[in-house]
Amino acid sequence: MDYTKRIFEALNYIQSENDFQPEFGIILGTGLGALVDKIRIEHTIEYKEIPHFPISTVESHSGRLIFGELSGKKVVAMQGRFHYYEGYDMKQVTFPVRVLKLLGVKKLFVSNAAGGLNLNFQVADLMIIEDHIDLTKENPLTGANLDEFGGRFPDMSEPYERNMIDQALAIAKEEGIRCHEGVYAGVSGPNLETRAEYRFLKIIGADAVGMSTVPEVIVARHMNLPVFAISAITDLCDPDHLEVAELSKILAAAAKAENGMTILLQKLISLQ
Repeated sequence: MDYTKRIFEALNYIQSENDFQPEFGIILGTGLGALVDKIRIEHTIEYKEIPHFPISTVESHSGRLIFGELSGKKVVAMQGRFHYYEGYDMKQVTFPVRVLKLLGVKKLFVSNAAGGLNLNFQVADLMIIEDHIDLTKENPLTGANLDEFGGRFPDMSEPYERNMIDQALAIAKEEGIRCHEGVYAGVSGPNLETRAEYRFLKIIGADAVGMSTVPEVIVARHMNLPVFAISAITDLCDPDHLEVAELSKILAAAAKAENGMTILLQKLISLQ
């Protein structure tokens, strides 16, 4: 079936189940689901119920769309996202972003868990993404362009909206939240990087590295959808003092960062 047709079939199903019209979309990353507790939920839909929607296979990701009110704004939150390493292609990974745009969202807020490359970072710090380096193996825009969504060669001079970055930095300072601004390197995963790869990432200008976000941002910008993205620094990737990564420690660090991220996103969304 035609890819665009699948997008509209998913959209039509969601709208048939729920007439809620969200203003903002939120994608919640690994271990960062507590923001959902702050949403006054009006309706939920399981991913498995939506035609053509991928299903999250990662243990720490739920798998439902949540419609409700946050900070006085109408939002739709993806509780659980999709990754290339799960076996999906990039068009499947970014399929929900197309659907969110058609549901009417005006801005997209994205969170993730990432490894910290910048030696000024500490575990459980937050990093607002101001730019990215795409090292994934596949671009979601390859193939025939979806002209109804955007142009063939989308501009990426400001993939993350500067005004929202400045607002978020001000909120973090006001709230006493340890927060940085930096460059995110997106890789395919699922393995973590070697010492040599961490050295390479630092040389080319990355402050953090993770396995998501970049494809979703590319598709959002293709549709001229403004993006704000933030990482929870769950482990430190100093190649000269590298420790064995443990998922339990990564999830614990994400949980520790969760409160600050929740406060920051709540207040930022209230300003939009």
